[in-house]
Amino acid sequence: MELRTFHKFWLSLAMYTHREINLRHFEAVAIAGRTGSISNAALAMNLSQPAVTQAVAKVEAQVGCNLLERQPGGVVMTAAGALMTERIERALAYIVKGGQGVRRSARLSAMPNIERRITLSQLRALTAVEQAGSFALASKVTGLSEPALHRSARELEQLLGILLLTRHGRTVQPTPAAAHLLRFARLAFAELEAGFDELAALKLEGAGRITIGTLPMAQAILLPRALARFSSAYPAAKITVLEGPYPDLLTNLRTGQMDVLIGAIREPAPSKDVVQEELFDDDLVIVARADHPLTMEHDFDYERLRDFPWIIAASKAPMRVRWDEMFSGRGIDPPGMRIESNSVTISRGLMLSDDWLTLMSRDQFILERRAGLLVEVPSAFSSQRKIGLTVRDDWRPTRLQAAFVAEFRRACSDWTSEKLMARNSFRYA
Repeated sequence: MELRTFHKFWLSLAMYTHREINLRHFEAVAIAGRTGSISNAALAMNLSQPAVTQAVAKVEAQVGCNLLERQPGGVVMTAAGALMTERIERALAYIVKGGQGVRRSARLSAMPNIERRITLSQLRALTAVEQAGSFALASKVTGLSEPALHRSARELEQLLGILLLTRHGRTVQPTPAAAHLLRFARLAFAELEAGFDELAALKLEGAGRITIGTLPMAQAILLPRALARFSSAYPAAKITVLEGPYPDLLTNLRTGQMDVLIGAIREPAPSKDVVQEELFDDDLVIVARADHPLTMEHDFDYERLRDFPWIIAASKAPMRVRWDEMFSGRGIDPPGMRIESNSVTISRGLMLSDDWLTLMSRDQFILERRAGLLVEVPSAFSSQRKIGLTVRDDWRPTRLQAAFVAEFRRACSDWTSEKLMARNSFRYA
């Protein structure tokens, strides 16, 4: 299992540049499989039958298995062919959306068969330069020469008829049109990688990858529990866990660089192209170090909360909304001394060193509570937030990815049951 922080995630771009994929060849496989004939594919793509036959052979050699089964009446897709064909078609559809969207934004007419004109090498070059911020650094990351990157980017601009990259001082920045195209390019890359993962799983049970984005709440108990079970059941899986600010994680989810986002549910939903699934209610409490002055007071007074410094979540985060409501709902001005941070590590460090307070899930500091380091400040405050999964609305998970989602749901269900039993045991003790 691999654990990486968000700011290093762009290095994974190398994965896309090391796999040489010819979209025309892959499309030939998809069309031949869907139509059941090499000749039909040749007619649809305006190619000769030998050219299509050669394209299919090259793809099958690249993926290491037969995608089409030759029969006297034509060709039939194998199980591997059916899996790969679906991913190819989804990737091509994303490229069409991206390319035609760029043309439409420039008030240019739609381009026929645009998915056959744009190449993956062009999209890889644009992605690399956008991520690196310069052609020189993109060259180092991808292993491609600077002239090759310049040529691919320039050819893509000429094809689409719109500027994609602009220079600002020493950096190269994408235009709005490029940002639109890049979103769909990354989704296309993700589909093709999912196809390769599904083929790998046919040869080795549980092979494949999943990339999980997580916010602090799930890191203490739920995600480790789910990962332990999942990795034990699927030892061949490559698991990547990303941490970072919610907007960054959401962007990576929406562009296919991440499969699942675990954390607090947003109301309303942050985007029309994502789906949120509520899994359980999370109790929020006021937390302080064990010997904090407030823990010694018998009569709790909300005004006393203004006498101490606070670590609070960033604006608009569900935790921050609850914190604001805690004061505004009682007609009290919030404390002036505060630090905005979503880092649980920083919050713990501040609280353990001084009289800092924070609003936190009971589950987030369960280890510190058991060790007697942090405690819940007795108060009348009661609030909850919804915790769950966020995925793209058109996400088509691989079997491995679907298995992880099922495992995380089980972990949440088990945890909810355990807390309910513990609460009932305490109530009737």
